[in-house]
Order: sequence, then structure tokens, then C-alpha cells
Amino acid sequence: MVPITPLTVVLFATIVIGVAATLTAWRARPEPGSLPLVAMLAGQSWWSTCLVLQVQATTLQAKMLWVDISWVGVVVIPVAWLAFALQYTGRDEYLQCRYLVLVSLVPALTIVLALTGEYHDVFYRESRLLVQNGSLRIHRTVGPWFWVITGYTYLLGLFGGIPILSLLSSDARPFRGQSFALLLGTLAPWMSNVFFLLGFYDTSGLDPTPVAFSVSGVAYLAAVTRFRLFGASPSPTHRARRLVFTKMHDGAVVVDRHDTVVDMNEPATEVLGVSPSDALGSPATSVIPSYDTFPAEGALSTPLSIDSDRGVDRYDVSVVPIDDVHDRPLGRVISFHDVSDILRERQRLKVLNRVLRHNLRTEANLIAGYADLLADGDDGQESRLIKERTQRIIDVGDKGRMVVELFDRDWSEVEPRDVATLLDSCVTDVAAEYPEARVVVGDAPTDASVSAVLKPVVLNLIENSVEHNSADVPWVEVSARVVEDTVEIRVVDNGDGIGDYERRVLAQGEESPLEHGSGLGLWLVTWGVDIADGSVTFENRQPSGSVATVRVPNVSVPAETHAR
Repeated sequence: MVPITPLTVVLFATIVIGVAATLTAWRARPEPGSLPLVAMLAGQSWWSTCLVLQVQATTLQAKMLWVDISWVGVVVIPVAWLAFALQYTGRDEYLQCRYLVLVSLVPALTIVLALTGEYHDVFYRESRLLVQNGSLRIHRTVGPWFWVITGYTYLLGLFGGIPILSLLSSDARPFRGQSFALLLGTLAPWMSNVFFLLGFYDTSGLDPTPVAFSVSGVAYLAAVTRFRLFGASPSPTHRARRLVFTKMHDGAVVVDRHDTVVDMNEPATEVLGVSPSDALGSPATSVIPSYDTFPAEGALSTPLSIDSDRGVDRYDVSVVPIDDVHDRPLGRVISFHDVSDILRERQRLKVLNRVLRHNLRTEANLIAGYADLLADGDDGQESRLIKERTQRIIDVGDKGRMVVELFDRDWSEVEPRDVATLLDSCVTDVAAEYPEARVVVGDAPTDASVSAVLKPVVLNLIENSVEHNSADVPWVEVSARVVEDTVEIRVVDNGDGIGDYERRVLAQGEESPLEHGSGLGLWLVTWGVDIADGSVTFENRQPSGSVATVRVPNVSVPAETHAR
């Protein structure tokens, strides 16, 4: 019986570690990469087991048998490693059956050649027993196929290491730890095998690679347990980034630095009316209308018009440059955002604005004039009602016009308004229109500013407080204060209050035929505050009246303060 040597003990420990890592990976199925990792660890354990049995064998035939059988595990390892790397990093589109069969052809042929070695010398040319350091060792002169499978193994290892290596620069700490542990576990046996083949150390003819599998097993166990190999997986990342491009609603075209179309998503084919087979590889000028007018970076100044089956569609075009790690240009991504509906809606708003501004007001003034003529022939009651209703039409028209202007104007380009000045201006305008009301300004900060959109908002709040007020002397007070980086504007009145019904409609954010507000004023307030990135609340006060509180950013405070 061959005595147990320190090498045998180390190999047994390697097998135990490998089996433990294999079982741990098996329990993680069906997590991405779990089954290929099981196959790779099983291959390592098989190779280590065969080496133990080879060392313990006492005849040339027995040693040759275990060497030949060990190739089953040897060739499984690189194929499983490549499959693991691709599946774990989300590149499983390359793991289709035909690709796996293609990659496995050389390993499969290797096993056949190893098991039929007695009939040829393609794998091993000569085998004999030697006594080295008191132990029987097998010495085999390798044939050409040995170097073929060795080079092929290293090639698969390199291809598998590339996607894992990319995770070292990930912003996610678990992915960096996982990739480091995986690369360590793979490099240890690979480097050990390289040093053995180059003759860097004397191992009495034994390939020490299985001994290095102990390092692999520990590294893989650390990846699974310490760095949550199957608890925090990067597999969705690669596919998700591709899905963002292919499934996004906007059309997107990728051109290289020579302005050749190299990729495009499905919406882009619909926008441009071309098929990928016709567009890819073609000059961008022949695929994209007015391509020569596009900026090197940023947005096209005016919408791009493209003919379609529906007529002429309009698109906002933006260009994003693509650079390599050295900031050298590689190409550009050109996106097309359909704004046809937005522009048509803007056109409708302009028409509505004209109608509300001119036609409706003109007709209402004519009705009011005829009502004055009727007043001479009756007691004045009917004409008074006509004039009241006419004034309501005029008020609705004015509110509608203000709503149209609210959305039609780019408020970000309007200078912010000083809070105190804004409140004084609003109070002055309302007091001039409603001289019977008492409208006053309370406390107001002199060092705070708000978006200019707050002018129509506050103006409508004060007007609403006066108009819906049955008190003998309508009273409204508007004040403001600064709370950290926010300006809080309060409009307090002694009127009839805002009903629960109105507040509920505003809270829902939409109207229905059966449930709607009484006018446009409060909607204008809500939409204006939303444009200013603020909020508004309404409360009733005792014994009568209401309190409207508007909270908006203090634009005199730097933007990064709001972000915090």
C-alpha cells in the first residue's frame, strides 16, 4: 500500500473545499451562473481526485488510466468558466445551444483522444514510470494535441475573464469584491499550470494545478458568502442597458466618428422609414434628413420635420457624443423625440387663447351693451341679471386666457420676482378692481425671491377671496415668510371658505362630468404652483373665511441647497 504523503493530504483538503464550494453553488440555483459554477467546481474536484488516485497507483497502466480520465475534468473547467462569466454578467445571449456545442467540440475531441491514446500518439508519444524522491512517478512525452488543448484552454479562460474583469471598476462594492475573488480563484490554478509547463519548479513530473484548486475553492466560497455572489448579481445590468436602447420610446441612431450608421433601435426605423439592413453601414446623410444641420452636441434648435404616412411629423433632436476612456471621439447617439402632438396642442392653445381673448370678450361686451338698452324698458331686474351673467362669461374668458398664457410661457426664462414687491403689486391690482374690499399686505421678507409664475397665482388667490365673499366688507390679508429654503405665502380672508367639494376635486387632480370645480381660478393656482415646484393647501378658518398657503422654493438660495 502506498503511504499517505503530505501531497495526498493537501489534495484531500482541496477536494473537500471544492466539494463544499460545489454544494454551496448548487443550492444557489437557479441564480445566474450557479450551474456553470457547479460544473467548473465539479471539474476541479474531479481533476484533484484523479491526481490522488494517480499518485496512489503503483503500475504504469493504472497511472495512465487516471491521467487520461482526469482530462474529463480538465476540459470541463474552461468551458464552464466561460459559460459562468457570460451568464453571470448578463451576456447569456451567447449561451445558445449551438454556441455551446461549437465551443465544446475541441474539449470533446480531447476526451476521445485521451481515452484512446493506446491507438495513437497524437496526445502522448511515450509513457514510462520513474522513481523520483522515493516515489513512483509517471513521465509522459506530450504530442501536438496536448498543446492544442492547452492553448484552447487558456483562450477560453481569457475570454471568460474579460467580462469579470470589467466588474472591478463597478460602482457597486459587492461586484468589485465578487470579481476580485473570482479572478483570484481562476488565476491561481492557471498560473500554477503555466509555471509547471514552463519548468519554473520541479514537481517530480506532477502537475500541481489541482493543489492550487484549494485557493480557488476558498476564493469562490468567499465570493458566495462574503460578497454575496448569488445575492447581488450584475447579470441584469448588461441586458438592461441594451433594453434601454432597444425598448425606449424615442428613436435612437448610433453613428461612428465617420458619420456612418452603426446601430439603431426599432422606433428609429419607424421614424426614418428605413429597415436596419438598408440603414446600417450607410452614410448618415442618406438615412437621416437634414443630418448636416445637426450640432456636434446638444439639441437641434428647431423641431425636425419628417414625412410619414400620417403627414409631417415633428421631432426634437438631441445629439450625445460617445468618447473612449481617453476622451477621444468614437461617435454619437442621435435621439428623436416625437413632439408632433405637443406642437399640435400648442397650436390649439393659441387658437383657444385668441378665442378667449378676443371673440368671447367681444361678444360678451355686446350682450352687456344690449342689456343697458333693455334697462330703459323694465324695472332693471332682467338687465341686471344679464349683466351679471355676462360678467361671469368675461371673467371665465379672462381666467382661460391666463391659463393658456400660464402653460404657453417658459417661466424659467423670466426673472424671479422679489416677494415683497410681488405681493404689493398683486394687492394694488385687486384693490383697484375691487375698491369696496379691504386688501392689505402683512409681513413680507425683503431678501427672498420666487418664480415669476407666482404673480398670477397670488393674484387669483386674492381675487377669489374677494369674489367669493359675502361679508359686508370683504377683507383679505396676504403675507409671506421664509422657512429654511422655502418661501411660504399665506392668503387669509373673512369670506365664505372653500368647500370640501372643491378641495376634493383639486386633490384628485382631474374633473369628471359629475364632479367638477366651479371655475378656473383655483385650477390656475394649482397648476401655477406646480410649475414653480411648490405646493398649495387650503384650510377654512374660524369663525369664517379661508387660508390658502403656498410653499415654493426661495430662488435666491443656491439650487444645490434645495437639492439637499
